[in-house]
Amino acid sequence: MTISRHSINVAVLDDYQGIALRITDWSKAHSTREVEMTKFAPNKAGPTIDIYATAITHYVQAGGTRYAYRRMGRESGVPLIFMQNFRQGMDNIDPLLLDGFAEDRPVIIFDNTGVARSSGETPDTVEAMADHVAAFVSALELPQVDVLGFSIGGYTAIALTLRHPRLVRRLMLVGTAPRGQQPRTDPRVDEIAGRPVLGLEEHLLLVFSPSDAGQAAGHSFWSRQQAAWEQRRQRGLELDPPTSQQTAKAQYAAILEWRQIKGERFAELKAIKQPTLVVNGSNDIMVPTVNSWIMSQHILSPEVQVTHTPSLVMSHLHMPMVRLQAQIVMPFIMTQ
Repeated sequence: MTISRHSINVAVLDDYQGIALRITDWSKAHSTREVEMTKFAPNKAGPTIDIYATAITHYVQAGGTRYAYRRMGRESGVPLIFMQNFRQGMDNIDPLLLDGFAEDRPVIIFDNTGVARSSGETPDTVEAMADHVAAFVSALELPQVDVLGFSIGGYTAIALTLRHPRLVRRLMLVGTAPRGQQPRTDPRVDEIAGRPVLGLEEHLLLVFSPSDAGQAAGHSFWSRQQAAWEQRRQRGLELDPPTSQQTAKAQYAAILEWRQIKGERFAELKAIKQPTLVVNGSNDIMVPTVNSWIMSQHILSPEVQVTHTPSLVMSHLHMPMVRLQAQIVMPFIMTQ
């Protein structure tokens, strides 16, 4: 199904409760590209570039927080910054996705305040999280960034764009929702997401659809992630420690607060002027897919594109997103 409104394109994908794609006309010329984790072609403009498996953890101080971050990809260009989902740090994004983006641009992943290797305590509101992101970007002396926010990271990306609009050039909202969202109704989600350890079983239940294709995608992601972790270990590079209970409780409190309506429902979205790409699963049980449609109706940027995908329960940053990357995301994000 494709829905058009001013410049909005909505494509519904079906193998993932999160991602499969019917390509919109303007992106048909872009073929799918897969990137090997173990090798990376030299930057055509110069020396070999870092990928996920080789990126060193750096630190930068801003205010009272020492932020942990990694940079990969090209040296020049507007950096793409990732904001992760609930309880996740730098090592929970599909390395295939990171390496694919890094082929064409600088990519930065980081732990926000209190998460994993970064110091301080995680705040319990999305707006405070967004202000910490702005402090981190400013500490790196970056005048502007592209932002990809996933789940609660998407909440933070929306708040960052509203509170610090000059920092954000282009916005990608993945498996996420606006303030005052339509809440989830599946009673399994909170119990599974709240388990002390989120392993393969939890990912398969929460992120990937029960279809054969969805489960196969989940297993493939898990194998890639484990292999990339082992590559980092063999190189003597750090992996993030698990997030603390303080972070988990604060993030959950922020999620609950973000569901509350303030003022006219969804009105603040009209203030987003940046080109925006919204990606979600066709049957997202964690962040209901209807929220993508809501955002498409209220973000008045002249360039809004909405894509839904079907092998995921939600649009997780895994292989289906890699396919989207070649077909839709890269043409969107590389536009000047």
